[in-house]
Amino acid sequence: MKISFKNIILASIPVVALLLVYYFYNPEDFNWFPKCPFYSLTGVYCPGCGSQRALHSLVHLEFGKTASFNFLFLPALGVVLYNFGVTVYNQLSKKQITNYIYKPIFPKVVLIIVLVFWALRNIPFQPFCYLAP
Repeated sequence: MKISFKNIILASIPVVALLLVYYFYNPEDFNWFPKCPFYSLTGVYCPGCGSQRALHSLVHLEFGKTASFNFLFLPALGVVLYNFGVTVYNQLSKKQITNYIYKPIFPKVVLIIVLVFWALRNIPFQPFCYLAP
């Protein structure tokens, strides 16, 4: 499917709406935000725990708080934005640039990083407790 400016604008509307919700409403203060089902059932932090609060902090440009809620949030966002940017650029321009991040080994490396992060953030001793949200 060819990406057009119209499709980019249409796809960005729900993203902007979601960012506005997280800008004006703090997930810590409102009960209508979904809770992590894994944490609710097990009491163990999943790799995504703290992401809603991290997004709220990010839209307020509080990068330190963003990292404290979920340390992987900013690197993951960087990878997603880079991949999206390369894809859009390649679709809209005549010049093709190489996506240097996404190689066949990349999903395996990400899986290992996420699993290690998941394990480390649940160790209740310093310095690992700093990874918990």
